[in-house]
Amino acid sequence: MSRHGRAFVDRALYLPKEWTDDRVRLKAAHVPRDVGFATKPKIARRMIAGAIAAKVPFSFVAADSVYGTGEIETLLRNACKGYVLGVASNHVFYSWGKEQPVAGTAAVIAQGLPKQAWRRLSSGDGTKGPRWHDWAYVELADLDEYNDDLAREWTRGLLVRRNIADGSLAFYSTWCPKGTSIQKLVLVEGHRWAIEDSFETTKNELGLDHNETRSWHGWHRHVSLVMFAFAIMAVIRSRANTVPKKTRSRPRLKHRS
Repeated sequence: MSRHGRAFVDRALYLPKEWTDDRVRLKAAHVPRDVGFATKPKIARRMIAGAIAAKVPFSFVAADSVYGTGEIETLLRNACKGYVLGVASNHVFYSWGKEQPVAGTAAVIAQGLPKQAWRRLSSGDGTKGPRWHDWAYVELADLDEYNDDLAREWTRGLLVRRNIADGSLAFYSTWCPKGTSIQKLVLVEGHRWAIEDSFETTKNELGLDHNETRSWHGWHRHVSLVMFAFAIMAVIRSRANTVPKKTRSRPRLKHRS
């Protein structure tokens, strides 16, 4: 996703254990022999690693709590990529090098935040306009005390989203360059909505889920064609919405007889 639009750059088929434990079924669907069961977090790590290896330009990764943290955090930190990753309310956070140490679960830390810590920000436009929530950010790293060269320029933290209507909370583990604003982190988290919207668009307009493929190759071919068509749509939309630059016409030369 960029300021020019959004498109899919990779795809992976999740096979539940009922499939991967049934070799006869796998063979009938022409699934490669080396394909085994992989959790969704593991598939996500593979896709991120593939994007990094292919030098796909990106600065941040956003994901909900289904994908966890741990290995994904390590992978992105080593590649100098930022992240906003959803975590459960009982996820434990610790600070270091702070005058007032922060420690506890995400829910407990959020409950102890003062009123002035919250800001009302939009995480981007949705189908009904800006998506407003109350947000708070707690920086957990002391950059001066951390000795690693990479970490001197980066910091980790806890981002909290509060629903305006019912007060429900959502929590995110963050890693970002020093000086990154809370507004930037909020917009990164908001990109997840764009991903879901893209899925709906490809389903409704390009038939992402309108297929009856019976094989591994058939699924990949169908999804790849849909991804390609969606990317073309993004390019066309970007060009159609771009105001052409005005060019100064040269004065016409007058011919003397």
